[in-house]
Amino acid sequence: MAEKKPLEERIESTKRHLKENLNTVRAGRANPALLDKIMVDYYGTPTPLKSLANISVPDPRTLMITPFDPQAVADIERGINEANIGITPANDGKVIRLAVPQLTEERRKELTKVVKGYGEDAKVAIRNMRRDINEELKKAEKAGELTEDDLKKDLEDTQKTVENAMKEIDEMIAEKEKELMEV
Repeated sequence: MAEKKPLEERIESTKRHLKENLNTVRAGRANPALLDKIMVDYYGTPTPLKSLANISVPDPRTLMITPFDPQAVADIERGINEANIGITPANDGKVIRLAVPQLTEERRKELTKVVKGYGEDAKVAIRNMRRDINEELKKAEKAGELTEDDLKKDLEDTQKTVENAMKEIDEMIAEKEKELMEV
């Protein structure tokens, strides 16, 4: 089947995207990935935070941001506040510290819903891929490029690939939910 390789590549891409989204969901522990999507207005140019500073985790509840350019501390602090990640930065003039607060039960449940939403988005994307490939296969069969038996086999292969991907996504979501519900 010619479409199998691109389907698997597209599924891997979708899973990578899901993983990136899950990493940005705060689980009550300090994780530099929380800051991955933060953009800072640096001399008028939106710049990723990780390009402007070193991000370290001195203890499980603290992120420390050390700017490469000490003049950028205020810009970085403003960028973090504008990103609305739910953590207030503390600036001592040289470094910015983010104290990651303990999550409340209510917030954990909200984040679980967000995580499930990310998982559902990934599943919808994969279902759309399956639909597109199935349509291509049926067109190929109508055009005489595939036999009826080959069509049936290719449709089954596509379905198995999609089912495996769905199972992996469910596992990723369950793992993140478990991490969120840990106190």
